[in-house]
Amino acid sequence: MNIETALKEALSISGAVGAALVDYESGMALGTLGGGDWLDLDTAAAGNTEVVRAKLRVISALRLNDDIEDILITLGRQYHLIRLLKPAKHDSSLFLYLVLDRERANLALARHYLKNIEAELVV
Repeated sequence: MNIETALKEALSISGAVGAALVDYESGMALGTLGGGDWLDLDTAAAGNTEVVRAKLRVISALRLNDDIEDILITLGRQYHLIRLLKPAKHDSSLFLYLVLDRERANLALARHYLKNIEAELVV
């Protein structure tokens, strides 16, 4: 599936309010969908790039032989889910970003659906 279809699939997840595909080397969103006046996905993409970079630095400093699967940021009314795409299939510097309304979302299902989207995504 292409980027547009992947973002549409992500936004169809129950409780989803915004989705983006982001390159964490540049901080640029390759595509966004949803969001609105209160959620600037381009700004969020750039900001979450720093979250990913910081965690990668910590993993390197600790010399962990492991990869990030996803990062969850829990807010009072939202979940922000960052899923790094596997380097074997994709450019190693991409992540899917999904913003969910906590009252309407099932976090376990959202993580499952994002994993499926990642598996089908062709960049």
